[in-house]
Amino acid sequence: MNAYEAALTEGFSRLDLPQAASEWLVDLWRTIQLFDDIADGDYDDRKQLDAAVWASLVKMPSNPFYQAHQTWLIPACATAILKWLASDKAEVEGNADERSFVWRAGYYDVVCLCAALVHGPSSDKSQLALGLYGETFKEYMSEFENA
Repeated sequence: MNAYEAALTEGFSRLDLPQAASEWLVDLWRTIQLFDDIADGDYDDRKQLDAAVWASLVKMPSNPFYQAHQTWLIPACATAILKWLASDKAEVEGNADERSFVWRAGYYDVVCLCAALVHGPSSDKSQLALGLYGETFKEYMSEFENA
């Protein structure tokens, strides 16, 4: 587990998420990161690919939290993917801006939904969930300075 995954897991603990929800969210994060690396041409880790294949086809669909809430999680993941695609298109076209930065963070919408599924629609949990997004706009834009 890298430092960012550890920070996410700590954040999920502060959200009082059940272990199964935390594990599903970490698996989702790892898989999303790998797919993004492949899309950006940054892929170089076969073990990471093998783990993502297992997670996406076996581990995540069999996770008890996911199974209990998949009718909510599937459309949330679909929306996060659509937001990532829009962000990626803007970035590739040289149009990265404040909006594409927000679109890119669709994963945290899924985290927020998981907190609501566990605790109900609590603004305290929602703000904490969305606050887990660690990248700043300045950091985001610095990715395109030398592109």
